[in-house]
Amino acid sequence: MYFCTMIGFLKKTVALIWAGRHVKQTRDFKENGPALQDALLLNLVKTAEKTLFGRTHHFGDIKSVEDYQRLVPVQDYEGLKPYIEKVKKGQRHILWPGTPEYFAKTSGTTSGSKYIPISKEGMPYQVAGAQSALFHYIARKGNADFVNGKMIFLQGSPELEEVYGIKTGRLSGIVAHHIPDYLQKNRLPSWETNLIEDWETKVDQIVTETENENMTLISGIPPWLIMYFEKLTEKNGKKILQLFPNLQLIVTGGVNYEPYREKMNELLGGTVDIVQTFPASEGFFAFQDDYEKEGLLLLTNHGIFYEFIPLEQYGKPDAPRLTLHEVELHKDYALILTTNSGLWAYSIGDVVRFISKSPHRILVSGRTRHFTSAFGEHVIAFEVEEAMKATIALHPAQITEFHLAPQVNPESGLPYHEWFIEFEKNPEDTEEFRRCLDQEMRKRNSYYDDLISGNILQPLVISALSKNAFHEYAKAAGKLGGQNKTPRLANDRSIADILTKFKK
Repeated sequence: MYFCTMIGFLKKTVALIWAGRHVKQTRDFKENGPALQDALLLNLVKTAEKTLFGRTHHFGDIKSVEDYQRLVPVQDYEGLKPYIEKVKKGQRHILWPGTPEYFAKTSGTTSGSKYIPISKEGMPYQVAGAQSALFHYIARKGNADFVNGKMIFLQGSPELEEVYGIKTGRLSGIVAHHIPDYLQKNRLPSWETNLIEDWETKVDQIVTETENENMTLISGIPPWLIMYFEKLTEKNGKKILQLFPNLQLIVTGGVNYEPYREKMNELLGGTVDIVQTFPASEGFFAFQDDYEKEGLLLLTNHGIFYEFIPLEQYGKPDAPRLTLHEVELHKDYALILTTNSGLWAYSIGDVVRFISKSPHRILVSGRTRHFTSAFGEHVIAFEVEEAMKATIALHPAQITEFHLAPQVNPESGLPYHEWFIEFEKNPEDTEEFRRCLDQEMRKRNSYYDDLISGNILQPLVISALSKNAFHEYAKAAGKLGGQNKTPRLANDRSIADILTKFKK
């Protein structure tokens, strides 16, 4: 017993020392992000000068950020797809020297499955981003107790296939092969369980493996954490903190955590420290380093050069491409990436806004393709999430999930925004909740307010859904599990038409 206690003490002590050292080492990029970014871009261009993409886009002539923006246009996956197809066929030196170490396979919309290259230079930063998030947490809190307990990562299968010798799979499965040794011994679920493809079967097995363990850290995206917690509670009849009294930390990402916070606290039976992150197949971009404030610290020295297009000008041929030198606070920007895995001026589809420039901290405010603008209002995710948050504060309710879609051709009356809401706990007065939600939306989007005032739209309509509606939607759409999440809003009714089947 004494020996075990000493080992635990040493692990915590070493973690605290490492964390303090790491945070000191990150001061440079926090203070000098814009200058580091300029140097990084030129280094990336020089490294890839002899590749097919580099020769085609005259990388040898690029001496400045302005040269790069003139010679390399912004493009999405479709723009880079011809190059990626060459890489998939085994050709070398196409987007980046050599061939990628991995392809992260993701589901696309127009492109079918996407194959995002991850180079041998890019992969370490995927792991380093997560490690940095944990080290910042340990240093800020002065607490590393969780290193002595069990840790669970809700993720996709780590089984990888090969595409012309390039290992290919989901990002979370790829990362599973790079978990540091000092975490592997405490990591759950088992490798065999992680290989299970059916998500519901997998979560059931995770419950069995973890319900009697000393869980101290749990990681995953909020909808699937909720599913895991609900299954644990249903099986054991206890709140999560009763089952796992030493649970210290939840690490999450993929979607904004705030709309899920009340539901999570209800399942937990209390509060647990939360670290929010911003990872993607294309890179690990940011994490929460200040737990008293909103915002994620942008990683400006992790092999990624960032550009930002004002959202209202995104898609226009003459849209400005801003760097960290030029961004403004509280404006929405489409995020553009150039990476050390060979993505060049790549539009990832995320929308961010800066809430601090010293250091650079961002909020993920939406997706370039996930918006509602059937009437010219261009409502984005950040606005609907903030409106919902403010409404719940005034009219307490508990929301499992929600989705907004336009109703352009109602059976009678003016068009409107239809909110599909799965309530865990209904508000005392649903009509007052609806009125308040509409007012909060009008405060946040002046175009929407004008449409209501001008009798172009009627106030929003709430369609309450039955329990597990979004779970059933995800299953029907083949989007259950892993990093899949239901968009909060859409510009058509493709999701709404399915959710309509679950109206109360």
